[in-house]
Amino acid sequence: MKKEKKGSLLLGLAAMLIVVVIVALVGVFALQDEPELITGEAEATEYRVSGKVPGRIEEFRFEEGDQVKKGDTVVVIYSPEVEAKMAQASAARRAANAINKKAKHGARSQQIEGAYELWQKAQVAEEIYRKSYERVQGLYEKGVVSEQKRDEVEAQYQAALATTKAAKSQYDMALEGARSEDKEAAAAQVARVDGIIEEINLARDERYLLSPVDGEVAERFPKTGELVGQGSPIMSIVDMKDMWFTFAVREDMLRDIQVGNEFQVRIPALGDELYPVKVTYIRAMGTYATWRSTKQNGGYDVRTFDVKCKPLQPIKNLRPGMTAILVESQKSKAISR
Repeated sequence: MKKEKKGSLLLGLAAMLIVVVIVALVGVFALQDEPELITGEAEATEYRVSGKVPGRIEEFRFEEGDQVKKGDTVVVIYSPEVEAKMAQASAARRAANAINKKAKHGARSQQIEGAYELWQKAQVAEEIYRKSYERVQGLYEKGVVSEQKRDEVEAQYQAALATTKAAKSQYDMALEGARSEDKEAAAAQVARVDGIIEEINLARDERYLLSPVDGEVAERFPKTGELVGQGSPIMSIVDMKDMWFTFAVREDMLRDIQVGNEFQVRIPALGDELYPVKVTYIRAMGTYATWRSTKQNGGYDVRTFDVKCKPLQPIKNLRPGMTAILVESQKSKAISR
């Protein structure tokens, strides 16, 4: 019995010792510092397609996810205001052309002929009054007629001379046409209307919105038939060839990360393969992204920095929004401490 109790006691002590060793090992491994992962995401250049002309969405020529080429017409806008302005401008153009032609061609042939006839009539009247004045003047010198009679005939003659000059001026004006100032004003009016029409034609062209880049349609904001204002975003196009990674890094982990350094990233969505990247940009983020010290004495606020890395080669199947993990490279150490 004593031997059995002694064996059970030894067995219990051995089991207790094993448990203590296991707990100690677990504690040791648990207290070890785990490597801190620097994670970020893939981003790409995004272009917003918007129009200069307000109107309704008449047609979307591409769906979300479609590939587009630079210069492709992606959206068509219907704008009745532009068409109404074109109708007004066309009417103004016809009126300006008519005024310009009238200024260039001068008076009509009937007006010129009428002015000539009036001039001829005035010349005949002038000749009659001239002869009458000469006869009365001769009689006055002989004392046959009074001075008053001579003055009346002379006044009629002078009036006939003035009438002839006025008729001649009217005839010359009809031959010459409009004044140079009037012609210049008419030509300027035509040019002004032409400028308005050119502006409206440009607005017409703005109804067709073009893709600014080769890329992929990411999002369409309004629906077909909806009203859009001037400058309102209508479609988003992503340039899949211009992609990068953005990481939010605490400043106490920033010592070995400098612009120009090369690292590697792992993209879980694409497997375990590592891809080389280069740091191109480091900038402190806003105060909203700052870790605050929780110690009452000592300590400091830790800022967060925005680190941008560009892939050194194209990454197949990489999509914006994919998670990326910055890992240790052969050139730069202490990234995953």
